[in-house]
Amino acid sequence: MTTDIESKKEKPNKTPKQKALSIIKTVLLYGLVFMVIYTAINWWRQPVTPANPQLQLTDYQGQTVDLAALSQDKPTLVYFWGTWCPVCRVTSPTINTLAAENNYPIVTIAIKSGSDQELDSYLNEHNYNFTTINDQEGLIFDDWQGQVTPSYVILKDGEMTQGLTGIQPKWSLKLRLWLSSVF
Repeated sequence: MTTDIESKKEKPNKTPKQKALSIIKTVLLYGLVFMVIYTAINWWRQPVTPANPQLQLTDYQGQTVDLAALSQDKPTLVYFWGTWCPVCRVTSPTINTLAAENNYPIVTIAIKSGSDQELDSYLNEHNYNFTTINDQEGLIFDDWQGQVTPSYVILKDGEMTQGLTGIQPKWSLKLRLWLSSVF
């Protein structure tokens, strides 16, 4: 006859090293699952090149912007955003910094962000100096089948090489632009 104490199998205590390895494995597994899900959602939500994309646009100040010509020498980042978008308030300063570095052409498209005067006021208030197209009705964004803001498109030779959404750190955007220039 066995007692309750004897019937319970005692598990050996894990050493601190085994506990640490277990925690690291768990974090890596959850990180991998997160990255797979994030990548799938990003791929699903990314803008799509229209059949006949309008690449000659006019910025809110009346200047012609030719995305095909800009993307001939270097990849061009097209950033879809809105003055009303809370996430864009986080990403737009990064885009402004990237544009100021002048390593790659940056063109932004402000979606449903008011009149040209309202957009100008917003850009001045936030000290944004990037080239901006005012997509007052959201037609350009709709043409690219945009689903969320912020969204990004990288063009090379007038063709979309990458599309992405959400918060993107500066290093990620620079890496993607560089990769588009190499491949």
